[in-house]
Amino acid sequence: GALLVSERIDREELCGALSPCSLSFEIVVENPLELYSGAVEIQDINDNDPVFPSSLARLEISESVAAGARFPLESAQDPDVGINSLQTYQLSANPHFALDVQTRVDGSKYAELVLEKELDREEQRELHLVLTALDGGNPPRSAHVQIHIDVVDANDNAPVFNQSTYKASMKENTPSGTLVAWISAYDLDDGPNGDIVYSFSSHTPTKVRELFALDSVTGELRVKGQLDYEEVKLYEIYLQAKDKGAVPGVAHCKVLVEIVDVNDNAPEVTVTSVYSPVPEDAAPGTVVALLSVTDSDSHDNGLILVHVSDVNDNAPKSSQDSYDVYVLENNMPGIPILNVSATDPDLGRNAHLSYTILQGDPTVGHLFSINRENGTLYLLTSLDHEDQVEFSMTVQIQDSGSSPLATNVSVSVFVIDLNDNAPTVLYPHPNTTATYTTVVAPGTPARHMVTKVVAVDADAGYNAWISYTLLQATDPSLFSVGLHSGEIFTARQLQEDDAPQHMLIILLKDHGEPVLSTSATVSISVAEMVKEVLTDLTDVTPAKDPKRHVTFYLILAVILVSAAFFITMLSVGIFKCYKWRQSKELFNSSRSTLYRTPGPFHHIDAVRGGFTPPNFYHQVYLTTDSRQSDLLCKKPFTSSPLGSRQSTMRNGEPGLYHQMVGTASRLPTPAE
Repeated sequence: GALLVSERIDREELCGALSPCSLSFEIVVENPLELYSGAVEIQDINDNDPVFPSSLARLEISESVAAGARFPLESAQDPDVGINSLQTYQLSANPHFALDVQTRVDGSKYAELVLEKELDREEQRELHLVLTALDGGNPPRSAHVQIHIDVVDANDNAPVFNQSTYKASMKENTPSGTLVAWISAYDLDDGPNGDIVYSFSSHTPTKVRELFALDSVTGELRVKGQLDYEEVKLYEIYLQAKDKGAVPGVAHCKVLVEIVDVNDNAPEVTVTSVYSPVPEDAAPGTVVALLSVTDSDSHDNGLILVHVSDVNDNAPKSSQDSYDVYVLENNMPGIPILNVSATDPDLGRNAHLSYTILQGDPTVGHLFSINRENGTLYLLTSLDHEDQVEFSMTVQIQDSGSSPLATNVSVSVFVIDLNDNAPTVLYPHPNTTATYTTVVAPGTPARHMVTKVVAVDADAGYNAWISYTLLQATDPSLFSVGLHSGEIFTARQLQEDDAPQHMLIILLKDHGEPVLSTSATVSISVAEMVKEVLTDLTDVTPAKDPKRHVTFYLILAVILVSAAFFITMLSVGIFKCYKWRQSKELFNSSRSTLYRTPGPFHHIDAVRGGFTPPNFYHQVYLTTDSRQSDLLCKKPFTSSPLGSRQSTMRNGEPGLYHQMVGTASRLPTPAE
């Protein structure tokens, strides 16, 4: 069981600058089978001296350089690590310069000369210094370099970098020639004193110079060698810009290059057979071999992935359970109106979704269509708000698994009304040759309602809100029209000298955008009796003799009216007697049926029209469940020709008419 060294160990050869340096191994013990992991850490000894790149370093420093100026020196390299690596620098005693030792990000040391006392070329043209590098061993090892400083005349302006630190990130597999950073400096001097040359600072490590190249003219820093994240994760590169003056001015900057890991190392599988051959009677669970897997990459690039096959165990999920879509009527056919969105967390075909409309209402299938692949809902035809306001449908979202799963989403489409219908006049009827003349008596007071224009608009909302204005009239000062009711009133009291015939043109407009309109023509006659109206409306007299036969027609009209009145009154009397007899019989047979609760009223509503004067109005009171009803003849309406506003509308047919008002039935008393 002893672990022995088989050959001489050189830590620097095995691990380089990595610390700690360890060698790992595995030990297998059989009977019983056990596995042990072990590691041997190779400890460093101070067996290497620090080494400078050259034995002589030469600097040119202008006598005009102010105190405090810093000058980087070449760094020594020591392959040892830890305390045995390079720890510090020492400078020989002198009156002008001091040494400042700095530490890089990776822990290595470098030195800079700091001018403490200004130089004077006339007093001393050159200086000779010795720089010593010391490691931390016991005893310490060292190295020396001679520093020769030439004091030269001044160059007024030194180059200046536009920033002191540049940062860049590069993948470790970045090809050679790739631009890392573009440094830039400027010099206010002219001619050679203003020409700038870029170079690595003297203390830039050799390894950095092998991996990166700097263009001395453009300042472009590019990849030169092969980067390796597993070797170095961050490079700190020091660059300088120097002009071409007799005494060059120098500026310094730093470039930090972060190396990004890529998956450039394949996993390494080690198989160790411990039980071979395997007996045919080996028990289940017997270990046959051990496998270990390693990957030199870091983070996710170094994991071993186990792939899990997908099962269709998730139904599609829509972003919304229902959608409300608003579409303007008169739309263009074929436009998309909605995109139904859904997701499925499964993979492959188990996550491939298709969209269909479930055929519930057959009308929907003719009007709407959905794209099976992306769920876009299309409108196939133009909709009309006046035909149908709302459509409802169900969209099914189904995956493509071997046992498909589905989700249903409800979609409601609302048709928004447009002002595409002009008002339609119901009274007076515009498509008839008959003349509807409204009669009003002379002396009628102001604000008396003469007739009403009735109109409808097939649109909805504001698009169907109709306003009425008087566009043209025989006498504009005599009549006015209600803005929203269409009722025509007398604007003042009718005078005897007013014209007997009036023609009004009423403009009807809706409130849509754009506004649609139509017009209605109303004829109004001012007359004392119906015969005057008949005389005005009946034009059968020859043009040559206008007064011929006028008396005959007047007498004929009076006779016809009187006969009609007599027949009407006789019919009413007979009907009253019949009702009285019938009510008496019903009262004697079953008194309870006569006084039952009246049923719902039927409101008979009409628009007054024709040429009958308002003092010929009658009222009839009826119920739907009464076995008898009374006809009441009322005196002419002198105070209010309209009667009850709440229960009256005007009939649009010409000729004499009655006003039907729904109210409770009047039942006869026992005395009657």
